[in-house]
Amino acid sequence: MTQERRETAARDGEETAFGELVEQYRRELQVHCYRIVGSFEESEDLVQETFLRAWRKRESFQGRSTFRAWLYRIATNACLDFLDRHPRQPSPREVARASDPNGPPPDAIRWLQPYPDRLLEPMEPDAAAVGKETIELAFLVAVQHLPPRQRAVLILRDVLGWSAAETAAALGLTIAAVKSALQRARPTLREHLPRRREEWAPSTPATAQERALLQRFMDAHERSDAAAFAQLLREDVRLTMPPLPFWSCGREAVTGFAEHAFGPDSPLYRARWRSVPTRANRQPAVAGYVRPPGAAEYQAQVLNVLRVEGGKIAEITAFEPHLFKAFDLPMTLS
Repeated sequence: MTQERRETAARDGEETAFGELVEQYRRELQVHCYRIVGSFEESEDLVQETFLRAWRKRESFQGRSTFRAWLYRIATNACLDFLDRHPRQPSPREVARASDPNGPPPDAIRWLQPYPDRLLEPMEPDAAAVGKETIELAFLVAVQHLPPRQRAVLILRDVLGWSAAETAAALGLTIAAVKSALQRARPTLREHLPRRREEWAPSTPATAQERALLQRFMDAHERSDAAAFAQLLREDVRLTMPPLPFWSCGREAVTGFAEHAFGPDSPLYRARWRSVPTRANRQPAVAGYVRPPGAAEYQAQVLNVLRVEGGKIAEITAFEPHLFKAFDLPMTLS
């Protein structure tokens, strides 16, 4: 069945044709929702909500735009409705013992979750929509500082490349309002991006240097070797742990946290670790498993997502392990 015939059948209420039609856009729509809300689990729910709304409104698709654009419009508004019902904003952190050499501590984005790279490959029909520069955690954190409608405008215009007129039609705004929102959004985004991320870089495969760095990170973690760990870090490295409010900035502070976490007073002391490499948000990541003394299996403990700059680790975002299954990772290792 051709795309045109499938669209006609879907509009006429053929469930099979509708299901086949929307399913081909599931992954890219989830990425779109993920950018807006910052949560992997919520983005899954919002894609389902998008498909439900599309089915109910199927007769409204008249072919004046592509079916894909029609779905994006529904998904965007589903996300905005969700954020209207569940308003939230980054919250300032309390000042910790260690000061940040680059300024105040980062705001807490407690709903932030990682996105498995395995769900980004392959991504058709629009692979450009999932480039590293707009899916990495630094971008996700920065864009969460925008009001929801500014966020939607920026993503539709600067990420998806929609025109001002297309964006205005999708959001029920005037073209002037879209241009104004974008003018306000861009400076705020730049303000919250890391300094070296102001110019978005295109996606590239992991280099041999990055793979070697990841292996050294895993080795240091498994040996609980804080000194070896410190050698991998930039001087201005930052550690956060969503949804926990904890943060630490600077090589000395982050290394001190590692020493404390594995020290004699820690429940992890004398525990054994295993690491499994993975990828999240087009960034290197490591799934950490811990086996306490006397235990038979290694239990899922943490997912560390790394931002690497200049051959060193610039940021570690440590997530709780409940999303391991989304990464096709087991919860235990023997």
